[in-house]
Amino acid sequence: MNPLRKTLSTCLLALAGWAVLTGSSTDVFHWDLPAWVPRPVVPADNPMSAAKVELGRHLFYDQRLSADSSMSCATCHHQDKAFTDGLAVAKGVTGQAGQRSAMALANVAYLPVLTWANPKLTALEVQALIPLFGEHPVEMGMAGREKELFARLQSDARYRDLFAKAFPVEAAKGSEALYSLGTLTKALASFQRSLLSFDSPYDRYKYGGQPTAISPAAKRGESLFFGEKMECYHCHGSFTFTDNIRHSKLPLAERGFHNTGLHNLDGRGAYPADNPGISEFTGDADDMGKFRTPSLRNIALTAPYMHDGSMATLDQVIRAHYAQAGRAGGTANGPSPLRSSLIGGFEVSEQEVSDLVAFLNTLTDHTFVHNPRHANPWAVASHISNQKGK
Repeated sequence: MNPLRKTLSTCLLALAGWAVLTGSSTDVFHWDLPAWVPRPVVPADNPMSAAKVELGRHLFYDQRLSADSSMSCATCHHQDKAFTDGLAVAKGVTGQAGQRSAMALANVAYLPVLTWANPKLTALEVQALIPLFGEHPVEMGMAGREKELFARLQSDARYRDLFAKAFPVEAAKGSEALYSLGTLTKALASFQRSLLSFDSPYDRYKYGGQPTAISPAAKRGESLFFGEKMECYHCHGSFTFTDNIRHSKLPLAERGFHNTGLHNLDGRGAYPADNPGISEFTGDADDMGKFRTPSLRNIALTAPYMHDGSMATLDQVIRAHYAQAGRAGGTANGPSPLRSSLIGGFEVSEQEVSDLVAFLNTLTDHTFVHNPRHANPWAVASHISNQKGK
């Protein structure tokens, strides 16, 4: 053998061995991001790989992850609804309703906190355990049934291949290491981090040099959105349209929880006892009614609105909530004394409401909600199988 070729072969073999020992994969994950968007921050112990994303996609859509095989993660997170479900509150396998609406998952990789009201839940790998095994409320109902869950997965030849490709180090250690809560949640987290949405008409207008990508009405709505009259931008001004953001060019994560004055049950700012906001976790009475600011990307697809799904349309959110200094402002108790100082109410015309809604509609990314890389892989397999059977 040519000495140079022999040397190269030796190096390649060494690199291959290193990849197996470290869990690295030969498939490199490519962030499909426009130049103006920085990369998200990824945990050092769960680097992205195409194999993990693909495994996570299969798990995300698999109903076998629930107690009676009737629910998957996608039951509450539909791609065509920007990965929410269109319900006021989600329901689990037992029919028990949750307290809050299912949050959209677009750009969840950029979020430093992940749920409406738990400021301590910061890692997707940990968050995945809650719908799977949580009991208050019961969602997928797998608490105490971990062995059964992994037996289901191991029995599927497709999963045996997907797990081995995604986690070669664990595969070398045996099935107990390969099929674990660690690998399961890392794969689910990797898929969710791949759900990137930055191709809306507004993006093409703002960053893509396409001045006609949005209508004159939407441009007027943009001025209202970023103006001081409505002050939307104070909480929704980043490129992800939320003030909760973390990325590779930001030294510190930014976190935003706000009381928008939705309730004032006792005249002192009380919220329903079973849904008080982050005060449930902080124990601070001043945190009553504070919830995480959701992203407004794809907002036209994610109705109903607010943490409890109590508002059906964007028109209602503008008129009956923010224009009233919070919905409580239109009740006998008046505006909540605990509401954010940014929620001051405003007068708004029919034209202004129409223009603002037109702007919000330009944040819909149709490429994202139809991207086959985010779609149900089991549906594709079922379709192919049905075609072969004809």
